[in-house]
Amino acid sequence: MSHRSRAPAAAPPETVGLSAERLGRLDDLLQTRYIDPGRFPGTQTLVYRRGKIAHHSVQGLADVERKTPLKEDTIFRIYSMTKPITSVAFMMLVEQGLVALDDPVHRFIPEWKNLGVYNGGFMETFQTRPTNRPMQMVDLLRHTAGLTYGFQQRTNVDAAYRKLKIGEIEKAGTMDSMIEGLSKLPLEFSPGEAWNYSVATDVLGYLVQKISGQKFEDFLKQHIFAPLGMDDTAFFVPPEKAHRFAACYAATPKGGLALQDDPAKSPYLEPPSFISGGGGLVSTTADYLAFCRMLLNGGELDGARLLSPKTIALMTANHLPGNADLTEMSMSLFSEAAYQGVGFGLGFSTTMHPARTLIPGTAGDYSWGGAATTSFWIDPKEELIVIFMTQVLPSSAYPVRRELRTLVYSAFTESDA
Repeated sequence: MSHRSRAPAAAPPETVGLSAERLGRLDDLLQTRYIDPGRFPGTQTLVYRRGKIAHHSVQGLADVERKTPLKEDTIFRIYSMTKPITSVAFMMLVEQGLVALDDPVHRFIPEWKNLGVYNGGFMETFQTRPTNRPMQMVDLLRHTAGLTYGFQQRTNVDAAYRKLKIGEIEKAGTMDSMIEGLSKLPLEFSPGEAWNYSVATDVLGYLVQKISGQKFEDFLKQHIFAPLGMDDTAFFVPPEKAHRFAACYAATPKGGLALQDDPAKSPYLEPPSFISGGGGLVSTTADYLAFCRMLLNGGELDGARLLSPKTIALMTANHLPGNADLTEMSMSLFSEAAYQGVGFGLGFSTTMHPARTLIPGTAGDYSWGGAATTSFWIDPKEELIVIFMTQVLPSSAYPVRRELRTLVYSAFTESDA
């Protein structure tokens, strides 16, 4: 059944417990610290609270070279903000009883049954030892599977990922070739023993396709995008929407921008061969708000129920063994999360101890971001959603996520928590 999600109404910030003057600091900071000096081309910031849009600002340019203004319906590469969507798709199959979180991954990927853990050597001469237990589905969702990303540049296993171009979004190859390539490489560690940001969510996309019997992109469209009215979210930008597609930039060492992906020549203008559940989607702020509202509302939006409230609660709880935070479990040189006081659920990072993060927040708020500095967080106790869009690689270039959190929470005049 297809539903068109109704756009939420805007409301004066004061009516939802926020200060308009203080929210204005967001725009001032982004303009003076990032857009005017040429660090960001443009930004879009949306603050939603208690069922209303309290603040939505659109600043700067979508394409610096062509002087195209950023608009409310600009289409962005959301990279790893694809991961929560893929995780929701997988949990829909769990709710149907087709797969369980403690199922071994080799139930559906038999060729992975005997994957070993790295014990020395280089590609072609890897030495391995047996895992202490089989990789489970929950390990893929929480990044404890022993997989990695080539860009971590930390180990010989990372180097093998780079050589085989595993998990690189804009590459030739398919989900099947990724699974085949990974079957020949060792794990970084035995599943469940550490946390490492990885291609695990790409593997989940493959599993959604295999378990459902439906192409992964078709599954997302039928079961998530259509019901939520996410009409502009897809793995490529069709010709009739190309004029709305933003340029993507790389931050330069001197604080400027270098064009990384020209929207007029982008690989995103054609359907990709590799459908990346870990980072392949493009979307808009309005579409992603519909997805976040569904999560905040316990898995339902405007009559379309994707998941139960209990499943959302399970996904947004900390699933790191021993209730550890990322400082205690992470091997990653890079991820889209801060580590101090932060745990990880089934597709999201989750704040465990706000005082340890040294930025305002609420225990139980959850979030994720993308490589081009897009990000979102949801604070259920405060009925809050914040979405930020720009197109600058890498997301670690500037502390804008920390600044956004500080400024949004400083605008509170009432707290529900």
